[in-house]
Amino acid sequence: MAVIQRATILQELLAMSRALGRPQGDLVILAEGNTSARLPGGTFAVKSSGASLETLTEDGLVECRTQPLLKLLDGPLPDDEVTEKALMDARVDPRSRKPSVEAVFHAVLLELPGVSFVGHTHPTSVNSILCSARAGAFARQRRYPDEIVCCGPESLLVPYVDPGIALAREIHRLAGEFVQRTGAAPRAILLQNHGLIALGGSTASVLATTTMMEKAARIFLGAEQLGGAEPLSPQDVARIASRPDEHYRQRLLKM
Repeated sequence: MAVIQRATILQELLAMSRALGRPQGDLVILAEGNTSARLPGGTFAVKSSGASLETLTEDGLVECRTQPLLKLLDGPLPDDEVTEKALMDARVDPRSRKPSVEAVFHAVLLELPGVSFVGHTHPTSVNSILCSARAGAFARQRRYPDEIVCCGPESLLVPYVDPGIALAREIHRLAGEFVQRTGAAPRAILLQNHGLIALGGSTASVLATTTMMEKAARIFLGAEQLGGAEPLSPQDVARIASRPDEHYRQRLLKM
């Protein structure tokens, strides 16, 4: 049964990765971005370094042990050589490719409640905002109902940190605080001057969050040009987030 489940998860991960990599989505180009999925037995699959999401095959996935990578969250910050060795040693199959340097934050996020899949992309519109002084407003506020349904009442904003272990540690700290404060994992994590992470219990959830965040970014940019993006009030956001009909839509979307 575990073998069948593993094969199904990998196929879902590949389909999600290719969907995120489609050129028309403007979410990634070349070897940008990475994806992952939790597997049975304390491991997870993550895109290998240098692989393309658009053309990803099973050979481009690396199965890693979760616990060795989580140990990198403590102690002095390791240098690049130590980090490289830790990533390679975490592989289940030593013949497989090198995991993405961001595999550690994938290990962190796949341990959050309700999270089984993670998709990290660099959408042009989202990054236009994340490279500006308006990143905080975009992350904390919501402007229309479907943004709340697919992306949650707010996103988690992570200030720019060097990709790798330093970034994984900051994501671990801030995501933990978010879960403590809200009772749930964030659906969208915005990395300042870097990109978007969407996480959820299904590939459909990751895809919905990613594409809706890109739409939200385009709306935000357009509204800013027309005098400023007006957010919904906290009361309106809370109302949408609690409506039974919106919860029904979330179930249909596998959010």
